[in-house]
Parts: sequence; structure tokens; C-alpha cells
Amino acid sequence: MDLPLKASFVVATGAMDVAKNIFVRVTLHGGAEGYGEVAPFPDISGEDQPTSLSVFPVAAQVFLGQPATQFRRLSKKLLEVTELFPALRCGLETALLDALCHAMGIPLWALWGGADIRSRDTDVTLPIGATNEVVATARDWYQQGFQILKMKVGHDVEEDIRRVAAVATACKNASFVIDANQGYTFDQARAFIQAIEQLHIPVQVFEQPIHRDHIDEMVMLKHQSAIPLAADESLRSLDDARRLIEHHAVDMFNVKITKCGVIESVAIAMLAQASGVRLMIGGMVESRVAMGCSWGLVLGLGGFELLDLDMPLLLAVDPIDGGYQYEGSTLHPWHEFGLGLSLNATRDSIVVVE
Repeated sequence: MDLPLKASFVVATGAMDVAKNIFVRVTLHGGAEGYGEVAPFPDISGEDQPTSLSVFPVAAQVFLGQPATQFRRLSKKLLEVTELFPALRCGLETALLDALCHAMGIPLWALWGGADIRSRDTDVTLPIGATNEVVATARDWYQQGFQILKMKVGHDVEEDIRRVAAVATACKNASFVIDANQGYTFDQARAFIQAIEQLHIPVQVFEQPIHRDHIDEMVMLKHQSAIPLAADESLRSLDDARRLIEHHAVDMFNVKITKCGVIESVAIAMLAQASGVRLMIGGMVESRVAMGCSWGLVLGLGGFELLDLDMPLLLAVDPIDGGYQYEGSTLHPWHEFGLGLSLNATRDSIVVVE
């Protein structure tokens, strides 16, 4: 399904006007159904809709005829055939877990223990764009009650500084998440941080300022910055998480099920909690299917300080019936079985594996 955005979503590594996603339905022998979503972002992950569809029949065979209650074992087998397709893995795992929770008669978050069942606020993302346009968009979100503004940067340091400063002036009591999506060199990132500190702009965290492979530079930047640093593109697996922790490279992990898979994301979050690394949770350009699974991790595992779960608000369409709901910037828990949702879509492009 192609999901148009309300406005072009521009980040340092590319842009998207339409999310070309895939929805997955898994049916258990007992009749319980579950939904998942494959949400590739080609400019970030290298995945796209056609390649995900081409791998899907092979990946789906991993689950067929297997007990859904053995989802951890099945996830390991799925990883072997989808190592380069984490978004596809995420969609299949989400659908399987949703179906399992329907069969068990529990919400998806209950599978992880229900550690923190309460309403929470998300930030809202401001893509890269002309300063006056970004300021106008920021004001609109701010007037709707969004107190945390996530600003994409990484194209031009001076322009980025001016844009962030202009939004901070327009939205006096807002705090910020800054995300460069690997767009800066070490020197550019350091210059940006110094300028933001001098302007006394309240930044909660600076995500992925430099390339994911430059861990040593990330360590140096962390020691020179009063602003906490978060790993995003640097964090694509449990091995990445271990490496970042061993190097003391970042203050926070941005966990995304679409770039790591669901079960791997759970393992990363638990490792972070045991290691004293702070947690935030985010996503790609997703509907409330994938984002609902991420929200379920927040409710089930607990320990997530920052929520970057706003992407469905940026889509021009909502193909989902039911599921969790937004009230301004607030996400509310749901208590229906599984993800508590169904897909409201035409069925003219179905691939069946049975």
C-alpha cells in the first residue's frame, strides 16, 4: 500500500513523499489473525517495497506450520533469511505476535509484562526545509500541544543553526530533539553543538550526528558535548548495541523495530536497561500498525524516556480501524487483544503464502 504524506519528509540522507509500505496478515490454525507492517525507507536502510516483496515468500516459509508460542526461536531462523531486510522481519514478527496475542486474549504489550501502562506524550518531527516554512509548521504543532519538537538537520550547519534558533524563538517553552541522520562530519557536529549550547537552546538529545561507522569520533564528541548523544543508524543489531556500550559511545539508544526487528529490539532495550544506557523509541514512515507495536514495547518493557512515535500524524491517510489513538501529542494505552486493530484497505495486491 502506498501511503502519501501531508508534506515531503526531508532528512539529511534523502526524502520521501509517499511511504511505499507492505501490510502483512498472519493467520493461526485456530483462526486468530494478526497484522504487521513493513515500512522500508530506501535512503536510510537500503530496503524498498519491491525487494521486500521479492524476499517475502521465502521469509514467510519460516513461520508456516510452526507454533507461534515459539516466536523467539522462529525469530532467530527468520533473521538468517532476512539479515538485510529488518523492515520485512519486523512486519512478519509483528503480525505473528499480534495473532498470538489474539489467540491468548491479551493486548500485545502484556506479552512483555505491562511494566508502564499509562498515557505518554510523543515529540513531533520537523523535516528539513526553508526556515519560514519550518517555523510555521512548528508553531502549528506547538499550538496543538506538542512540547517536544524533533528537528531534522544535517544539510548545512549554519543554515541548520539558524533554523533551530528560529523555531526555538517562535516556540518559547518547547524542548528539542535534534537528528542529523549521519549528515555531519565530526567538525561540523562539534560546531553545531557549540552553537546550540551558546544559544542556550534546550536540547534533550542529539541523534546520530555523524556516520554510523565512526564510533571513535562519536566517543570524542560525547566527551566534548553537554548535550546527550543518541545512536540511531549506528544501532541496527544487538551486536551494535554491545559495541556502543563497550566504547561508551552514546548516552541513549533510539530503538526502532523497523531497523532491528521486534525481538532484536526487545533484546537491545533490555541490554540498555541493564547497562545504564537511556532509551528512546522511534520509527520510520509508518502507520499505526508498526507504531502500535513500538508503543506496545514502551507499555510492556518500561524504561523509555523519550517517545518519537508521531509518524502516523504526518501521513495523509490512516488505513487502520481501531488500535491505539492520539489525543493531541498524547498516546493512550489500548486494552483490546493484540494490537486491537484491523486493516481498512482494498485487497488488489495480495501475495499469499500457505
